[in-house]
Amino acid sequence: MKFLLPRGMRDLEPEEFENINLIRNAFIESAKIFNFTIMEPSPLELLSTLESKSGPGITKEIYNFTDKGNREVALRFDITIGLTRYFASRRDLKIPAKIASFGGVWRYDEPQAGRYRFFHQWDIEIYGPTSTEADTEIIEFTSVFLNKLGLRNIVIEINSRSLLEEYIKKILKISKNDSIFEIYRAIDKIPKKGKLQVLKEYEDRIGREILLKIMEFADNRGSFDQIDKVIRPFGLSAWDEIEKITNSLKNKGVINVQINLGIVRGLDYYSGIVFEAVDTNNNFGSIVGGGRYNNLTEVFGRKDAGATGAAGGVERMIMAMKHQNIMRHLVNIERKYINFIIYDSVDLFGYAEHLASVLRRKNIPIEYDLLKRSFSKQIVEAENKKSKNIIILKKDEIENEKQIVLRNTSGEKDTKVKVDKNFDELIKELNQADHD
Repeated sequence: MKFLLPRGMRDLEPEEFENINLIRNAFIESAKIFNFTIMEPSPLELLSTLESKSGPGITKEIYNFTDKGNREVALRFDITIGLTRYFASRRDLKIPAKIASFGGVWRYDEPQAGRYRFFHQWDIEIYGPTSTEADTEIIEFTSVFLNKLGLRNIVIEINSRSLLEEYIKKILKISKNDSIFEIYRAIDKIPKKGKLQVLKEYEDRIGREILLKIMEFADNRGSFDQIDKVIRPFGLSAWDEIEKITNSLKNKGVINVQINLGIVRGLDYYSGIVFEAVDTNNNFGSIVGGGRYNNLTEVFGRKDAGATGAAGGVERMIMAMKHQNIMRHLVNIERKYINFIIYDSVDLFGYAEHLASVLRRKNIPIEYDLLKRSFSKQIVEAENKKSKNIIILKKDEIENEKQIVLRNTSGEKDTKVKVDKNFDELIKELNQADHD
């Protein structure tokens, strides 16, 4: 009998886990710099909670089931909904509430290369303010965080759902919400399916002439000054919001920004500014997406508070970092080197065991041979693990001279170190080698 994983699942092997952890550490550090409170919402939600965000049709795309208490529950498909539920339930939180989180999510999508049904997201949200200042803080965080990871060729593309809605109502003369959302969905599918396929799919529902006009509008992409010449004549008040956002970001030193009127962010609850961060040198889509979603806080009973935020797919970010040849470099910087204790006599195993314990309590990474193999095999093992320092225990030297040998593998330099009860001199030498 083969014991297999469910389709779309995988084990996180050491290298991948290390990569994910590197992103997590950088994210938490960045979140603290921006003074976000860090927490993780429950991975299991009532199905009704998730449906309040995305409607009953969401069950086709998520993992949902009936638990032993006969309750309809589901695994979270993103982190935003859990954070928003949490915020709405905590009226004691001071406004603005800035919350960040990092964790796994589950989606019942068709598995593809590099895309699984369980993956990781980072998420930041600002609850309370309805002004553009909170939106620019979210976008600024995204820029700073991606820059911290060393990602290059990143462009943050900005649009406004309010601008699209105003254009549809004022210029296209369409006012029904259902029709407006259909247009949003059509625009959102263009990058994946292409204009001809979207025209074929939606012309009976929206109308060919309307689709062609909205496609022409959504085609506008470039700097604010470039798009301003096209949009200003329409007299759309929402364009002023984008101008304000652009000026604020420029003031913050965020210059890798452009306007893209084709950004919609498919989900119906977005209500204002939307944006995506893309790696212009690859074709696997956005690595970060976000925007304003005041509609969702209203659904959870907080009409008094707006919300804006962003989330990034961690595995997709790792793909981008590997594509740019920076992941291995960052892992090597982040990875703590290992030291290795070897001994020339089984009689010294207890001594090696004790020494390793002392060093670990001093936060010095250390390994030793648990199998009590020969001295030569221990040396091979230490070399295979690419140990920075090898601590050599020889029975006669310890008993007669009270010293051990510290070998620095990069310089192949041996240093004899006197040993005392607390191994103070050895610890000093190892700490010094850590900074060399």
